[in-house]
Amino acid sequence: MAAELLTQADGYGIIVGLSVLFCIIIVVAVRIQKRYLAEDSDQSEMFMVANRSVGTGLTASAVFSSWMWINESVFSAAYTYKWGIALPVWWASGLSFQIALMAVLGIVAKLRVPYAHTSLEIIKMRYGRYAHWLFILLNLVNNIFGCGSMILAGAQLVTGMTGMHVIAACILIPAGVVTYTALGGLKATFLTDFLHTTIALILLIYFSLAVLTNKHIGGISGLYEKVKATDDYIPGNYEGSLLTMKSRSSVLFGLVLKFGNLALVLMDTAFWQKSFASEVHSTVPAYDLVSIVIIAIPWCTGTIIGLSARAIEKTPIWFDYPNRLTLTQVNSGLVMPYVLRSLLGTGATAGLLVLIFMAITSTVSSSMIAVSSIISLDFFRTYIDPRASDRKTLQVSHWGVIFHGCFMAGFAIMLEYAGATNNWSTYFRPIVACPGILPMILTLLWSRQTKLAAILAPILGLMSGLATWLSLSWVWSGAINIQTTQEQLPGLYGAIVSFFSPALYSVIISLVWPSRFDWREFLRIDLIEDKSQPSSSLQSELPSSEAVNETLKTADGSSGKGTYLTGGEKESGPPPIRKPSTQLNARVPLDEVVHPFDEPTLRHIRKWFRYASIYFVVNVLVTIVLWPLPLYRDYIFTKTFFGGWVTMAIIWHFAAMFAVIVYPFYDGRHEIARAVRGIVEELKGRRR
Repeated sequence: MAAELLTQADGYGIIVGLSVLFCIIIVVAVRIQKRYLAEDSDQSEMFMVANRSVGTGLTASAVFSSWMWINESVFSAAYTYKWGIALPVWWASGLSFQIALMAVLGIVAKLRVPYAHTSLEIIKMRYGRYAHWLFILLNLVNNIFGCGSMILAGAQLVTGMTGMHVIAACILIPAGVVTYTALGGLKATFLTDFLHTTIALILLIYFSLAVLTNKHIGGISGLYEKVKATDDYIPGNYEGSLLTMKSRSSVLFGLVLKFGNLALVLMDTAFWQKSFASEVHSTVPAYDLVSIVIIAIPWCTGTIIGLSARAIEKTPIWFDYPNRLTLTQVNSGLVMPYVLRSLLGTGATAGLLVLIFMAITSTVSSSMIAVSSIISLDFFRTYIDPRASDRKTLQVSHWGVIFHGCFMAGFAIMLEYAGATNNWSTYFRPIVACPGILPMILTLLWSRQTKLAAILAPILGLMSGLATWLSLSWVWSGAINIQTTQEQLPGLYGAIVSFFSPALYSVIISLVWPSRFDWREFLRIDLIEDKSQPSSSLQSELPSSEAVNETLKTADGSSGKGTYLTGGEKESGPPPIRKPSTQLNARVPLDEVVHPFDEPTLRHIRKWFRYASIYFVVNVLVTIVLWPLPLYRDYIFTKTFFGGWVTMAIIWHFAAMFAVIVYPFYDGRHEIARAVRGIVEELKGRRR
């Protein structure tokens, strides 16, 4: 790098200072929750799934924050610089439908496994320990590569911007997250996610508008004219233009991203936990809302910042003039730092460092809760000490957070010295993370998937995907190394095989050696109870076992007249009776297992399932088929069309701010008021 954008002191000061600040905020927030809202993070149900009481607004903010990686902002700008205006659209379309699918699976899980803590707990209940071990491994691989590549990408960015040693950045970035996550648990990550999201979205809209209105850019029309005037030729684009949607590299990258992001959502227990933690009526609205507004980040920021870099790179205003960005710098995400330093000065560049910290720590914190839950519930409480108390389980969770933080710092350092980049991780991760996706989905939706299929399908899919990826890299490049394995086509074909082949393997194996699963078995998963602690469980109006068992029968014909998830209602049977929601279903015969939700709640969930399913289909059609594909033609944006395009992207960004910043305040107004009243009353009492 020719010159430092910021000093090392800036880098250390921002990262260490923000880490300490967030630790203080969480300590205060946890005390307020415990004292005034009766929410105790010293209980496992609160630590892991926030007592399943998080509302729509805060859930949406947390999901948005977990999904707002620095890839969506910093790297979308860098790749827009490489391939043009088509890239942000394909990036945006690769972020949306996965969240919509998670809404469908989340509401199904609310109905079929209402007291689940992790997605792996569901696997264990249905298929036993061998499948459980396999999916633990698949989930950990996905979490490790997702979290590790994020830490590494952020560390490389910080190093490129400040000159800080990359090892120091890899260690310091997760250090503060470990502290506040261990203190506060999942609800703490929801609160910090909200703060992260608020600060990051405000910074992003400021960067976009300040760059666009800068005198050296000249607004939307000025940006269009300057990009149009560049003599940059982009191979694979229509007429080599930056202003066309017909971009081969953008489409291929977008397809790979879709598979990788699908794995990052469905094979990450963090997204499942946020679903488990949300209230019944909040799951679908929160996830679907995020699937709409998340589009704004790459679309708005990527378009404006990426094209602005092309507009000023050859002018004296460029920070490193007359040097242009190298491919290594672009792949490291340094496009946005250079644009901000050139047009807005050191203050904005320091603000970008704050944004990078926010985006990374938000993702890392949810990953830490997810992995610590795997360690404490899916490993310790399942195989080491099945009778472990709530306190003991929570203690293991805390150590799990610390262990995962230390391991991820070391893993990111290993990737750095192995020569891996964010670009390589983008093509590698889908291949190793996708094989478990469809078997996981079928676990909740298809009663005929067998134990053998659940075990063999991901293994065979992984082997098929790796074989495809490596063989095509060899055939087309003549070698297998860190460079040839990050080519687009081998990565895309490997991801396709890894994703789809397990479904084929699963169906074949399940039909050759058939069996059928009784969905009522899932109700044997109960809350974590500790007799020494006050119960945080709620009482529910419950139907009789006969009515519930009828409700839980599948729609695929496994139990005759079942109406479960079909939209029909089962009204027969005696009237509901009150039973404690903490009844240990694991200890009663299957025919006496009862659902913890009453019949009106079950009808409500089925209604949301229908809505979520319809919305998912619409989302796929719009974001993948109806929006980007018709524009893939021999067409270069006119000034008028470009103006409308960028204006709509900006409006979308403001809509995102309203949805995940303003709305959570409104949605949580009663809890905020309770906390404020409690604080005020206590202060008045002390004065007396």
